[in-house]
Amino acid sequence: MLEIGSTALDLALEDTSGEVVRLSDYRGTEHVLLYFMRSTTCPVCTGHVKDLARRSEELAAAGVRVLIAVPEGRAEAAAWRAKRGLSLRVVTGRNGTPHEAFGLAKKMLQQSGSVLIDRDGVVRHAHASTMPTGAYDKKGIAKAVAAL
Repeated sequence: MLEIGSTALDLALEDTSGEVVRLSDYRGTEHVLLYFMRSTTCPVCTGHVKDLARRSEELAAAGVRVLIAVPEGRAEAAAWRAKRGLSLRVVTGRNGTPHEAFGLAKKMLQQSGSVLIDRDGVVRHAHASTMPTGAYDKKGIAKAVAAL
């Protein structure tokens, strides 16, 4: 997992429409909050995504773009996003999962968590958990966003 204060990798991810999404695309313009779901079948993670969707306008007002990272492939991610009518951008890995690229190892379960990267590419928040109930650090995210 990335460390707070480190420079984020310039990963190339892919959204549900097949468009390449690079973290560097947001440099100088927006902060990025990546929320890593354990899987699209995880009801706890889906609840966290619903909360992020409810808070998306508040986060956008702070200059934060929310990306939802899922370990499944693009077709499954697109179906999951459409079924929920989700407006947030959902990304998958182009080579492997986004989770692997960020050091969220699969132990007994796929780890989930969040990373907030400022518009300069510096990690301002990083949190991971093997149990999905502990993956959404709402207070930690809010504190990091307020400090941007």
